[in-house]
Amino acid sequence: MAKAYVLISCEVGTEQELHSKLLDISGVKSTTITYGEYDIVAELETGREDEMNTLIMQKIRKLEKIRTTITLGVSS
Repeated sequence: MAKAYVLISCEVGTEQELHSKLLDISGVKSTTITYGEYDIVAELETGREDEMNTLIMQKIRKLEKIRTTITLGVSS
């Protein structure tokens, strides 16, 4: 099992929209809108490491209105 947290910075005013879009993606366990340098924290969980890479690189980072991401991998 692979688990990670992704800190997301998005365009101003798009937090709610991205929060909803992220929750529709398989592998996104939860999201929280935050205040400060990052706008959203997403908790991710997949069965394998390669699935995690696909989730982050091809599904999350390619969403429109996301400016930057920081991924924090979790060791089990």
